[in-house]
Amino acid sequence: MFYFFTTRKWMLWSLLGGAFILFSTWYQVQLDVKINEWFGEFYDTLQKALAEPNSVSLDEFVGYLFTFLKVASLWIVIAVITSFFVSHWLFRWRTSMVEYYHSMWRHARNIEGAAQRVQEDTIKFSRIMETLGVGLLDSIMTLVAFLPILYGLSKQVTELPWIGPVDHALIWVAILSALGGTALLAAVGVKLPGIEYDLQKEEAAYRKELVLGEDNTAFMKPPTIASLFSNVRTIHYKSYFHYLYFNICKWSYFQGMVIVPYIALAPTIVAGTVTLGVVQQIIRAFGRVEGSLQFLVKSWGTIIELISVWKRLREFERQINLSRESDGAEPQPS
Repeated sequence: MFYFFTTRKWMLWSLLGGAFILFSTWYQVQLDVKINEWFGEFYDTLQKALAEPNSVSLDEFVGYLFTFLKVASLWIVIAVITSFFVSHWLFRWRTSMVEYYHSMWRHARNIEGAAQRVQEDTIKFSRIMETLGVGLLDSIMTLVAFLPILYGLSKQVTELPWIGPVDHALIWVAILSALGGTALLAAVGVKLPGIEYDLQKEEAAYRKELVLGEDNTAFMKPPTIASLFSNVRTIHYKSYFHYLYFNICKWSYFQGMVIVPYIALAPTIVAGTVTLGVVQQIIRAFGRVEGSLQFLVKSWGTIIELISVWKRLREFERQINLSRESDGAEPQPS
């Protein structure tokens, strides 16, 4: 699965391409920091204009809007270019995997579901990595950029409701709420990766019988095909049940987290010790930090699918190596 990073043919693409993705993601995060600062200044200006008529000129107000337009436009350009490049980069990663499987086809062709591994699972792997890999990178950089900002802003929040004075309270609220949600959903969804793996295995067995039945009437016999589909139905129903309680916990957690920063800010807001602009900066910075810390929670469904694909490809490569060993060849690392 990782020949892309170890084969000389793909070395430049893997290293230089990875460096470009790293830089462009970092630049996007820096633009997001500028937008967060803009929100603080803009909402303070808005509060001033509403409280004191004619205290803000039209040119000054419109100037803030154009400033946002320039920063947001640059963010869009960088985001589109990065997305385009990541798609090409990951397709080359998939190509490196496919080329290896093609070269080993003599050993792979008799393995159960070989065609599905080479075609379907490689494209799933690349698409999941596009979503998950870039998301993880963005979350780490966002955390690095916004954690100091939230740390500075939290100095103005001196106490929490029902708890009292807490130094840098917002940092603790963000960390504990995110880690608590991650631990909760990890515990609730612990069975899902195995279920997803079994689901794909049963679907593959059923699909193979259908494909063989296209050319040979000896296959597709009612007892066999009915039994295979019964297995498919059973594993799907099992999946639906486990996702039912998992989704209840997941969406309850996310909806509850919407009001958490406002609860944390309640004593400060009621006391009137901060401006509207500062509140907006805090809420946005809190959301960025909390969102980064919640990466595993938000991506749990995708992570489950990635684990399933990884397990299938790892087993596929293990069987290829066993076939090579039986022929006297050296096994290949994955």
